[in-house]
Amino acid sequence: MSFHSMWAELLPVGRSSASGGYRRFAWTDADTDCRAWFEDQARARGLAHEVDRNGNQWAWLGDPAEGDAVVTGSHLDSVPDGGAFDGPLGVVSAFAALDELRARDARLTRPLAIVNFGDEEGARFGLACVGSRLTAGQLTRERAHRLTDGDGVTLPRAMEAAGYDPDAVGPDPERLARIGAFVELHVEQGRALDLSGDPVGIASAIWPHGRWRFDFRGEANHAGTTRLADRRDPMLSYAETVLAARREAELAGAVATFGKIAVEPNGVNAIPSLVRGWLDSRAEDQTRLDTVVGGIEKAARSHADAHGIDLDVVRESFTPVVEFDHALRDELARILGTDTGLTVPVLGTGAGHDAGILSGSIPTAMLFVRNPTGVSHSPAESASEDDCVAGVLALADVLEGLACR
Repeated sequence: MSFHSMWAELLPVGRSSASGGYRRFAWTDADTDCRAWFEDQARARGLAHEVDRNGNQWAWLGDPAEGDAVVTGSHLDSVPDGGAFDGPLGVVSAFAALDELRARDARLTRPLAIVNFGDEEGARFGLACVGSRLTAGQLTRERAHRLTDGDGVTLPRAMEAAGYDPDAVGPDPERLARIGAFVELHVEQGRALDLSGDPVGIASAIWPHGRWRFDFRGEANHAGTTRLADRRDPMLSYAETVLAARREAELAGAVATFGKIAVEPNGVNAIPSLVRGWLDSRAEDQTRLDTVVGGIEKAARSHADAHGIDLDVVRESFTPVVEFDHALRDELARILGTDTGLTVPVLGTGAGHDAGILSGSIPTAMLFVRNPTGVSHSPAESASEDDCVAGVLALADVLEGLACR
């Protein structure tokens, strides 16, 4: 099986020597190297490689024009200093599963494709799943063109620098119409499989989730000469809001995280004029999520008023609950349970994925590979070699069951 050699080849790309994590951000040199690796893998297998209008890469076996294609894959970009498995495991496993099918002499009756969706993590421009959102029509060209990174570089400028046409981006219904099923394999971002003792699981649904930006505006002043009573310090309101987010999440059995912050003027001896914090919140259902975010915003406004701070709250992205296609999900369970005898639990997840974005347009499903610690978006993210191989074999079984019937 080619999984190990491919994994070793991809492993150094975009890796930070300082943190040991990955910085594979959209339209950067590391992203270009990942894309070149994908194209090399496609060409080596005699697959037709193409890049669509939104920068997503496709490797086709069979004629896509026939329609009803079975597609698998994931993404190759990362969060800042992320782990090796989130995304790449699905792409490497897709190529390895194809190799396994060929070793079995499996005969496809439907076109098969492997995909690398661009800018899934949103680490550079602040919006997750840009490639799949554009394709599915959930992100307009106009809004995409307004996306800007931390250095003031716009998405169009970044795409042009990488050799792509930003004016071409937009919905791609013709491409989606070719696809009969999309199955994404992903490392589990939690410990459900570790606790159940199973190497592979099937996704049931993705929790509703979103990102909100909280702008606390106060008054810059001298840190050494301004009396505490005279300050309009937005950092106090922000800090109290972070604590409120934890309380609201605990009460609702959800999660809420302020994981990114920007401060102006960002001087050690200066009281901030602006503290901008980004909230990520997720819950099992919409009612709980609304309760959590509503409670956090209420607390933030109360704390802001108490300190004379102006507050703006902006929802930057939102994804409602995603119930994966029940018929496809049941078919995966049948293939892996009945045909192979595996025990394959069905579980929900709080993490967003390209499969979730596409679920409103085409039948989608997901496979999870056990993560022994549950740690993700971190260099400590891991999966054992045996479990990775189990994931490849499960994916091969699924592709055989779907595309060789």
